[in-house]
Amino acid sequence: MSVVSGALLAGMALPAVGALGLTAKNTAEGFEDIPDDFRTPPLTQVTQVFDASGGLIARVYERDRTVITAEQMSPYMRQAQVDIEDARFYEHGAVDLKGVLRALSKNAESGTASEGASTLTQQYVKNVNVEKAGDDKAAVQEAMRKTLGRKIQELKVAIRLEEELTKDQILTNYLNITYFGNGAYGVEAASQRYFSKSNKDLTMAEAATLAGLVQNPSKYDPKAHPQAAVNRRNVVIDKMLENKHITEEQAKEAKAAPLGLKFKDPQNGCITAQAGMGFFCDYVRQVVKRDPVFGANAAERKKFWDQGGLNIHTTLDPGKQAAAQNAVSSNVRVTDSVSAAASMVEPGTGKILAMAQTRPYGIDRARNQTVVNLNVDAAMGGGNGFQPGSTFKPIIAAAAMEAGLPPTQEYSSPNRIEYPTMKTCDGIWKNTGRPKTTVPNESASEKGPYQLKEAMALSVNTYFVQMEQEIGLCAVKQMSNKLGITARASGEPLEEVPAMALGVEEVSPLTMAGVYAAFAAGGKYCAPVAITRITTIDGKDVPTPQARCETAFSESTSHVLNTILNGVTESGGTGAALHLEGDRQIAGKTGTSDKKKAAWFTGYTPQLATAVWLGGPNGGVEMRNITINGKYRAEVFGADGPGPIWRDAMNQALRGAPKQSMPMADIPDPAPKPDPDATGTGAPSNGPSNGPSQGASNAPSGAPSGKPTGSHR
Repeated sequence: MSVVSGALLAGMALPAVGALGLTAKNTAEGFEDIPDDFRTPPLTQVTQVFDASGGLIARVYERDRTVITAEQMSPYMRQAQVDIEDARFYEHGAVDLKGVLRALSKNAESGTASEGASTLTQQYVKNVNVEKAGDDKAAVQEAMRKTLGRKIQELKVAIRLEEELTKDQILTNYLNITYFGNGAYGVEAASQRYFSKSNKDLTMAEAATLAGLVQNPSKYDPKAHPQAAVNRRNVVIDKMLENKHITEEQAKEAKAAPLGLKFKDPQNGCITAQAGMGFFCDYVRQVVKRDPVFGANAAERKKFWDQGGLNIHTTLDPGKQAAAQNAVSSNVRVTDSVSAAASMVEPGTGKILAMAQTRPYGIDRARNQTVVNLNVDAAMGGGNGFQPGSTFKPIIAAAAMEAGLPPTQEYSSPNRIEYPTMKTCDGIWKNTGRPKTTVPNESASEKGPYQLKEAMALSVNTYFVQMEQEIGLCAVKQMSNKLGITARASGEPLEEVPAMALGVEEVSPLTMAGVYAAFAAGGKYCAPVAITRITTIDGKDVPTPQARCETAFSESTSHVLNTILNGVTESGGTGAALHLEGDRQIAGKTGTSDKKKAAWFTGYTPQLATAVWLGGPNGGVEMRNITINGKYRAEVFGADGPGPIWRDAMNQALRGAPKQSMPMADIPDPAPKPDPDATGTGAPSNGPSNGPSQGASNAPSGAPSGKPTGSHR
């Protein structure tokens, strides 16, 4: 044995098994306990993401593998793998001394190290070490180094495994971990990749083809090198015959069979998602990688995601997703300079029902693809958001109602005013610009006085600035926070400035859909949620983020909001053209940012809230003298840009759903206005006074740093 050991060390880099006294069935007394990773390796597997109806959205994985049991494997597969790799597997222990001597003899005859003597158990131990190394190239190289120390360590683990696991268990683990080429790990993924069927359904010839791949997946790749694959398959079949596991007739029939490939290209990641669902799929991934319920830190959460083997059930409604996708795609072309995005949220639960945008998910810029999710904040895979414009005004109204102002509140609302001094949470904001910053209304004819209902319908800027002054900026910020706007989409903090009333602080469509869902739910705000349940492959439940719902404002305030936002969509309102099929009752608000760089319509019925944004993906496209979907537009407003997208999406999404009415408030109409040519004094009839305008709107001291002050319908 000493002679044998010395020869092996010199010629094959195998451990000195004789000197160690490790015979075939020796115990491993004195060896440390082996890690659990070798008994039941935590193999990376495929994660499947499903919509709310159980339809598959996408399969995502670091390694394409589905772990199966011995009973789910083809008996042909198990036998073929043993016969071609380690025919005496069921006869020897961790070390096959006969195999060692045979390899030594053949290598001596050939003058090369062409034949190895590692048993299947030893190969399995090496594969586990490679698997544990993951994507760390240095760790992988270390796991595959052929050094004496590593061989001895692998052998020690193999001996202990032979004591603790049965041969069948070791073989099952081996077949689940082994690489079969073309991105397929384990026999189930390999069966699906090459033959588009489960492993248990393989024929003998198909099983032999897979078994032959393990030695060199590239050389015997049946797709790239079909003849080499057939030749190798036949070698495996001959081995099965030699070991008397099949008959001559079976061998002859199997060798005569065609290769029979039904190759299925790897389908990995959100880029393969169904029906425009790629962005939602990526959002789910971001949730898993950011929510503490999936791990105490980012590294733990990444490991949880990468490990895979999950069935993730989500809130996405395939019908509503199709409605949103159809609406954004039919109204804006992927080649247009602008894009559209739409988010749908269920009032009272926060469930994200749809998430769509014009430009498809992908990395091919030549095809106008993008991986930036325009519906969400930067931290969740989105951009820096977009100014919501006047769709923010209902938040001002909600804060005012909660502060005790009546729904008939009236302000002088002149055509232009200076931003007045306002209270903040920590002090006072003052208009220190020289000249002082002013804010105009959209139309020169818009002069007060106005009450809330008419001011909202016409989107009168100066009215809401005066309302903001009366309740204070702190109340606006606090209401924003209650409605889920705790920061800008970029992650930067909200600034307490008067231009908040005009929607100058960037948000995402999903955020605004969540806000308006609270309007529809009687003041109950629920943070948007995407995941309903996660199970492992074997059916065990995994903890998931719980729905977080809180009361943002009273039901009486919600009734006021329903009434005034319903007025926006009625005769005289900025959204009067946006009626739904069957005269379904709706409420909503138009919004257009300064210089027409973003346009919005956000609205709701009792069962569905939808926010639609239209603009340049990077926020830099002025929508004047522009062609969208083949139609020239002198300028774009919330009602005629995103408005029709919202209408189309809601019509399709709600088709067949019962019509529901919204609880309303009884708000009397205001008295007739005075002469429209009269000049407003800037003083509200029920609030703080404001001086007349003193100059054009230039320096935006009433807005966050560098933000414009204008906001339109």
